[in-house]
Amino acid sequence: MTRQTVALICSILAATNSFAQTRTPSVTYGAGRWGSYTPGEVSQADFKDSTRIQDLIKAGQLYLSLQDAIALALENNLDLEIQRYGIRMTSTDILRASGGGTLRGIPLTVTEAPAGVGGPGSSLNNSAASGTIPQTSVPVNVTDTALIQQAQNNLSVTGQFPLINGPAIPQFDPSFTAQTQLQHVESPQTNTVVTGTSQLTSNLFSGNFGYVQGFGSGAQISASFQNLRTANNSARNLVNPFVTSSLGVTVSQPLLRGFGSELNRRFIHIARNSEKISDLVFQQQVISTVSGVIRLYTDLVSLNEDLRVKRQTLATAERLAQDNASKVEQGTIAPIELTRAQAQVAAARQDLINAEGFLRQQELILKNTLSRNGNADPTVHAARVIPTDTITVEAPPVQTAEEFIRMALQLRPEIQAAKLQVSNSEISLKGSRNGLLPQLDIVGNATNNALSGGVNPQYVGALPAPGTVPGYGDGYWTGLGQLGKATNPVVSVGLNLTLPVHNRAAQADLVRDQLQVRQSQLRIRQIENQIRLEVEDALIALERTRSAYLAATETRKLQEQSLDIEQERFTAGLSTNFLVIQYENYVAQARSSEVAARGAWAKARNQLERVVGQILTNHNVSIEEALRGQVSRTSSVTVPARPLGQ
Repeated sequence: MTRQTVALICSILAATNSFAQTRTPSVTYGAGRWGSYTPGEVSQADFKDSTRIQDLIKAGQLYLSLQDAIALALENNLDLEIQRYGIRMTSTDILRASGGGTLRGIPLTVTEAPAGVGGPGSSLNNSAASGTIPQTSVPVNVTDTALIQQAQNNLSVTGQFPLINGPAIPQFDPSFTAQTQLQHVESPQTNTVVTGTSQLTSNLFSGNFGYVQGFGSGAQISASFQNLRTANNSARNLVNPFVTSSLGVTVSQPLLRGFGSELNRRFIHIARNSEKISDLVFQQQVISTVSGVIRLYTDLVSLNEDLRVKRQTLATAERLAQDNASKVEQGTIAPIELTRAQAQVAAARQDLINAEGFLRQQELILKNTLSRNGNADPTVHAARVIPTDTITVEAPPVQTAEEFIRMALQLRPEIQAAKLQVSNSEISLKGSRNGLLPQLDIVGNATNNALSGGVNPQYVGALPAPGTVPGYGDGYWTGLGQLGKATNPVVSVGLNLTLPVHNRAAQADLVRDQLQVRQSQLRIRQIENQIRLEVEDALIALERTRSAYLAATETRKLQEQSLDIEQERFTAGLSTNFLVIQYENYVAQARSSEVAARGAWAKARNQLERVVGQILTNHNVSIEEALRGQVSRTSSVTVPARPLGQ
């Protein structure tokens, strides 16, 4: 095992120990003298929620600030936990590449939070409270799974992972082999001149050992130590039983195809880049999760405010019905007016039922995002979520679109991950280009042979004097001495050339990989253009929603003023009770529109923070804490968001 491999394993174990008290999956490799042959261990999946969620439940109510919601997501969200396993996978690829193995790749998929009831494309918050004309809003898609399903975003820009072409990687980890065999052979002879017998019987025992290791230059060293003991009934052998031994070393070094440390360590370079990519994928998952939680939380705030507006509308309609009932009894208005008022109460009650249902759906979706067990925990399932933060529309950012674009191109993790993927493709392309060369290897071999054994008692003929034949009459250790003294050496050196005539497969692979690299480069430009588009679109949306909010606020103020004037006229006997209630409904409608506009602005601001790459900084999210799955209690304190661009 190389020193680099040992250092890598030590660093992995050290990192594992540093996370031993966290929710990050732990990985240990085999340790001890036989660690290379013992299985490693991966910690069991943790399905327990952090204690924070129980601490926030008081009297059956989950009192939740935005910062607490983000902290719960970092600790409990399963999308983040899945990505933590993905980060651990990168260390296995580095270890495989260090030993000369091929890479298995890393996951590049990021999961988005569910849209939720008030998510993008939903008009639930925009539905105004019932006016003077009785009307109801009945949701038809009561089982719309699009609101609760999660979308996935693949950050890959290179398509198929470009690791299959080019010369094979040397086996950096040394390999030892051993083989022993017993064999009994009986064979009839066609003549007795060679063996001195018509039925040759042999008992064979072999013990062979080998060693193979590759190196970064492409060189490969193989050594072999072979021994064969033979005992037979031949009368023509001087030595019986006898042992033949050989000790040899072969060195092969490519000169063209497969030559060079950079080429043969390309998988290690790619694996290290992939480790950085995995970190960026995790960062993107944190961004997606935090952005989704912020959107779900602000939608929950808007749905709560909208529910209050619907209650006010119902109270107004009920007051109108009561006034009309009194007037019908007094005979001052026709009974039809009471019927109309009661129809308006029914419509307002239907709106309230819808608003309550939407709110409970949003609570379930949010709790499922913040918990590892979803709504399986009865305490969490029964708890009603009480958001403690409100939405405050802020002044527009002072930065220009170009400043935001430059910031996004520097901070967005997906663009950085894309560039590293292209870098990996270019590294792999070196292998494809080298695979086009002829195979020219210089090969050297040095082998020593030995023979030893006892005198054959069945030998027919004159026996030589002891010492005249090496190994004659001696034991096995004499043969080992012959190997050490190189008594019978064989030395060779040569060149092996393989020259493909057309080489069409290598040509096709090289061109295809070049096309793939060019595609990836264009994909990066496409991502950059998309980022510019997203930033400018988010700025327009922020400006539009802020203007819409200001207009809705002004409308609400004017409607409130109109109500005050109408009440003064009613006091003076110049208006009717019906007109006063009508203006109260106008105020309720204006307040509902203001709630919707404020929620739309919050989502636009959240989107701008995300596309610029500032969402984690603005909401005090630490990647280290997200990786550990443990957020310090001080981080749960509600901190005002930083202005965009700072």
